Parts: sequence; C-alpha cells; structure tokens
Amino acid sequence: MSLRTVVFLFMLVISLMLAGCSQSVSTTDATDNPNKKRVKILLNFKTGSLDPSNNFTPLRAGVVETLVRMNENLEVTPWLATKWMSEKDHRAWKFTIRDEVVFHDGTKLDAAAVKASIERGIEASKPLAAALKIASMEARGQELVIMTKEPHPALPSELVSPYAAIISAAAEKKLGTEAFNHAPVGTGPFKVKQFTPNMELGLERYDEYWDGKAKLEEVTITFNEDANVRALALQAKEVDIAYQVPAETVQVIQSDSALAVQSVPGLRVHFLLYNQQRPLLQDKKIRQAIDLLLDRESIANGIMLGHAKPANGPFNSRLPFGSDEPVRAVNPEAAKKLLEEAGYQRGEDGMLVKDGKRLSLLVLTYKGRPELPLIAQLLQAEAAKIGIDMQIRTVENIDTYLRENKDWDLVTYSNSTAPRGDGGFYLNSAFMPGGSLNPVNLHSERVSKIITQLNATAEMDSRVKLTKEAVKAINEEVLQSYAVYPNIIVGMKKRVANWQPGAEDYYIVTNQMDVK
Repeated sequence: MSLRTVVFLFMLVISLMLAGCSQSVSTTDATDNPNKKRVKILLNFKTGSLDPSNNFTPLRAGVVETLVRMNENLEVTPWLATKWMSEKDHRAWKFTIRDEVVFHDGTKLDAAAVKASIERGIEASKPLAAALKIASMEARGQELVIMTKEPHPALPSELVSPYAAIISAAAEKKLGTEAFNHAPVGTGPFKVKQFTPNMELGLERYDEYWDGKAKLEEVTITFNEDANVRALALQAKEVDIAYQVPAETVQVIQSDSALAVQSVPGLRVHFLLYNQQRPLLQDKKIRQAIDLLLDRESIANGIMLGHAKPANGPFNSRLPFGSDEPVRAVNPEAAKKLLEEAGYQRGEDGMLVKDGKRLSLLVLTYKGRPELPLIAQLLQAEAAKIGIDMQIRTVENIDTYLRENKDWDLVTYSNSTAPRGDGGFYLNSAFMPGGSLNPVNLHSERVSKIITQLNATAEMDSRVKLTKEAVKAINEEVLQSYAVYPNIIVGMKKRVANWQPGAEDYYIVTNQMDVK
C-alpha cells in the first residue's frame, strides 16, 4: 500500500469520525456571559506548571513579556526595554526599561524589578544561566547595567528567550513559589484566572496593560498531545484555534466554510537525534548509513503533503545562515555499502549481523508532532529493506525521557533552531557540552571550536560565515540527520480576527487578537 493511499484512508477515517463523534476538550463554563469576547485555543503540548523560567506557555499565553522580542522579519526589537547599547568589547550592556509599565498586581516595572526577575530566572534555569553568561547587574532607576562573564555580542537575541520573561519576584515571595508557578505575575495583556495542570489555562484581560487594553476579554487554552483529537475538536467547533493539526486533515478542515488553515513556514526542523553514548552510534559509518535511509522528499511531500521542505541542515535554507549544500537523497545501496565497511554482513535471515549480533536499533518517537511517528515508520521500512532491525517506541514526555534514560539509539525529534533570528542559540544549546538541547552530551572538537569563535564575533557577515562553517562540520560528521523544515499548521475558525501564527512560534495570545 502506497504512502498516499494510507494518507487518503486516514482522511476518510477522520471524516467518518467527525460524522458521529464530538469530544470535549474544555472544562470552562462559557455560559456565564455569552456576550463576552472570548477565544478557545488548543495547544499540542501539555504543561504541569506555568513557571516562566522553564516553560514557554506563559509567554505564548500573553501573561509575561521579555525585554526584547522578534518581529515578523525575525529582527530583535524593543519590548519591555525601549533601547540598549554595549561597549566595544560587548561585555558591558545598558538596557533602558520602559517607564509606563506595571505588573498585574499594580507594582511598577523598573530596573530593580527586572534585575530581580533575571536573577530568579538564572537560579531556576540552568539553560538560561548558560545562555546569558551574566557576571553582575546593577539597577539605576529605569536603567539596567549588565556585565557578562565574557564578550557576548548575542546577549540581546538571547533575551528573546521565553525563559528570560520578566515576572514580579516580589509577588513570588508574597504568594509562595508553588502558587506563583500556577499564576505568575507578569506584565502581559492577560493574567491567569485559573490553571488546571496539564489540562486547561483560563485567562482574563488585564485592563491596565501598557500597550492598550486587549480586544478579547477571556481566553481559554487547553492541551492535548493527540493531533487527531485537536483536528476533531476544531471541526466540531469546540475550539477556535487548534495548533499543529495533521497535514492529512487540512483538506477536510478547509472544506468547512466556517474554518480555515494557515500553513506558515517556521524556524523548526524535524531530525534524527543520535545517542552517541551508545557504542554503536559512535561509529560514523553507522550514522552515515542511517542518514542515507532518510527519504526527505517522501517526508515533505508524502507525509507532510507539501507542508514542509526537505532539509539540508539545522537551519532553514531560506535563512541567511542556512546551508548552501544540496539536500541528501535517499540511497539504500550506498547505506548498505557503508555498513559492510563497518563489518556487517547479511545473515541467513537477511538481517545484517556483526560478531554474531544483529544490527538492531531502538527508535523513540512521540505524538506531540503527528508526523514524527510516521517519519519513524518510514525510516523503519527503509532500514528493513537492507537488513536493519528498527524497533519503534512511542513515549509521552520525550524531553523528560531523554534526560532520564539512555537506553535508546535514535529519536525522531523536532526543535526550533533559529527562534532568536540567529544560529548561535541552537549551536550552543545542541552541540556544546551541558547545552539545554544536548541530552546526550554530544561533543565535537571541530564544531566546538567554530562555535567558540562565533560567540566572540559581533559583525553579522562574519557570524553568518561562521554559522555556515559549523553547519558544514555538523553535516560532515553526521552529528544529527535533518529531515524537513515543517510548516506551522494551524486550524482556526474564520471568526478569529487580527491574528495569524508567527514563524517564531512564541507570541500566540496578543492584545490585538479579536473575534468577528
């Protein structure tokens, strides 16, 4: 059965399910005032906490804000800071804090509050501490002076991170950490009304918001990692916006005159993460062979139905620092030759064997992004053709599993690789020891040397050149295998106005979002 036939049958099943099934995704009672302007959003990853130092949800929900943000052109622009400057060595920085901002509890935002928030974030988040590299801070009214441990020209872009969101540390001391992490006090257009961990977040408008009162009065965010449930909920009109609906359901959704789909090229890549703590994956020839079994064209056009682009590196090729190299084509014969060079031969049962042991690999995947299990299945089928036994295991919380377990060989994974409009974040996080996106402590002397040079470079053309050099080295060493650059696929009711998903995937709930 062809991949396209499977896709067609899946769409047919979805349509039949819709005819006789309606599944509730929200517990909020919306009957108290039917005239209120409200929106319901269904996200693809659940969360048990709203701690901004370790969670993207508060920023996406419009509860908190950062000093700087990305605009639609992926440029770093002012937000809670109106301007910033640095000395020539890029160690001393001065940020001017916006003067008219107050927290949800009515207290003023000044440099001292920002300093306390960043200190709290650094203490709570090792990734944030590693990214900011702050040695000291000094608050002077509305001016915050930051000294970094080393020249850090990328500091403003690192402050785009949701983990660097500004909260009231004073409110946390008053409420207690547990209560605060269920209802953080920020500066955004909405404040937390109620939160049921892993299920639902209720938001209400903050009328004193500094950038103008939000058009919506209430927002409800629910969480469900099952992509089919998200698609069904949208088609049953139970939600207004559903994130990351399966590509197979786009046509069915668009056939409803009240619904629409936005498919936006993002900053994410779907890829294979190798566990090089496993002796087998330390062999470059094994990684090269697996890379040659990755059918990028079939993933982009068969699984993603055109809502993706074949990848040639971690960064989307439309970005200035993306790779110029051609996309690697699937080549099972070349993969088989590499494995023979690594000492594997066909056994009597047709499977590859070395020293009496079958070439068997455990592949992890997860449902939060519906195409990832299908990518694992496609890879498994290609591997079986040349005698590799791949076993697939679906896990619920992939990041926790990767941190706590090392019994796997590879995982179909996904990361946003340029969320700050620069390649430095991902290179440091994924390829430097201790990086927040480096669960297997991946290390390459060649790559690390380039990244260290990049970290000390301010001039943009030089940063682009060094980033491309790092990507070339990563590809040649096959440290990861990049499959596709997926679009952000969002289904929505046409009643939603003044809103569209952004490539950065950070800013969902805004003061401009409205309903017709």
